Amino acid sequence: MTAEQIYADSSALDRLFVHQPGSKEMNDWRRRNPGPLAVTHHGRTELVNAIALAAFRDQISAEAAEVAWGVLDQAFIDGNFKQADLLWRAALNRAAELSRRYSPKLGTRSLDVLHVSCALELKMKYFLSFDERQVTLADATGLKRVVI
Repeated sequence: MTAEQIYADSSALDRLFVHQPGSKEMNDWRRRNPGPLAVTHHGRTELVNAIALAAFRDQISAEAAEVAWGVLDQAFIDGNFKQADLLWRAALNRAAELSRRYSPKLGTRSLDVLHVSCALELKMKYFLSFDERQVTLADATGLKRVVI
């Protein structure tokens, strides 16, 4: 398994920027698994917002948020993250199909379904998330769970 084969959702990646349960494990995993991780525009927006929410909730200071956004931007510049482009119409159509098929059984939310859809559209083999319902959906679609 290489970083290029892994779709890491924002619940995993935000632990690299905002200290929370699982941050140490995620940082350790990332050190063991270097290479560019694909991040969609949707995922990047969620990461920016996760940092903003942490500041809003007083989990981090405004200054720490600015630093975290800078580290996030630098991750793309340095090649630790790569901007993943995909056909959004196809991703959204697939998400709708996944929703009809799995959400009545699994209770997955729209953005969770969209992450799994993006992973499938990007032809990823592995899925990394801290969201258990999302991982269950990924398992159901044939993606392999990354355990950290």
